[in-house]
Amino acid sequence: MFRGFTALIAASSELPLVGGQAVMEGVLMRSGNASALAVRRPDGSISVERKAWRTIGPSSIRAIRFLRGFPILVETLVNGVAALNRSADLASGGDGGQMSRSQAVFTFLAALAAAMLLFVAAPHILAMLMQAAGLGGDMEAFSFHLWDGLFKYLIFLGYITAISCMDDVRRVFQYHGAEHKAINAFEAGGPVTVETVRGRSRLHPRCGTTFLLFVLSIAILVHAAAVPLLLAVWSPAQPVIRHAVIVLFKMLLIVPVGSLAYELIRGAAAMREGVCRTMLRAPGMFLQLLTTREPDDLQMEVAIASLREALGPDGPWSSRFPSPADNVTE
Repeated sequence: MFRGFTALIAASSELPLVGGQAVMEGVLMRSGNASALAVRRPDGSISVERKAWRTIGPSSIRAIRFLRGFPILVETLVNGVAALNRSADLASGGDGGQMSRSQAVFTFLAALAAAMLLFVAAPHILAMLMQAAGLGGDMEAFSFHLWDGLFKYLIFLGYITAISCMDDVRRVFQYHGAEHKAINAFEAGGPVTVETVRGRSRLHPRCGTTFLLFVLSIAILVHAAAVPLLLAVWSPAQPVIRHAVIVLFKMLLIVPVGSLAYELIRGAAAMREGVCRTMLRAPGMFLQLLTTREPDDLQMEVAIASLREALGPDGPWSSRFPSPADNVTE
């Protein structure tokens, strides 16, 4: 869930919108309303599946700034969870079929609940402990939210560091690097082959990792402003109820926080090269050193197959890709 989905923001108005996500032994790519999942199977072949992108909510919302961000985030996560489940099945040699919409939504909600406990409830409790130790103020004080934000960052970095020690996750991080390299090669122009992809950077300025950093940073400011306002209007006398209400309130604030983060990452991508753009990009690019690894040629081959299929195997960009190899099944 935290491996990142490269944002659908074109580097050039002449290029189609392309985004990607690493999965188990493969890569999910998206362009417009189509997505393609490419997975390396146990026999060495590459299974490529192309299908329509699942959307959530009315299309009219997607044209409204500061409202479009959250539904786009939700549908990205739902599609990503479904692709992750499908890739695990294909990578293990099975063919259990696609995850249904209800199954994808249920899995997403379970993952969201775990994320809320880890990145909302846990930092709040740790900030309470700092207050009890006399190192911070109550929830009306900015220091409480600074501690809360610091613990969010530490938990996030600790989580990434911990899972990167797992062999399966390290391979996913390699596919994450392959995804970025393939998109970088495509956006640079020219043919997209293993040779051209190999020389590209495994870092990408529009990676979902940057988006998550924006979410954490914006959450600190939004919580510091909104929580005291709520407590000024209504503040339960019982401390347990008071803190429980604020934790629930923070969970609800993920909607405006996610929308603000989406607009910020779009704005950063649209900015001209300069100091401000570099500063906005730098933290996410640095964090990608942890969430990506250098892929091998076989992994880059999978990323290229996914990107080619997402753009359309017979579309206007197909000439920039090699013909599907004999070991690619579509």
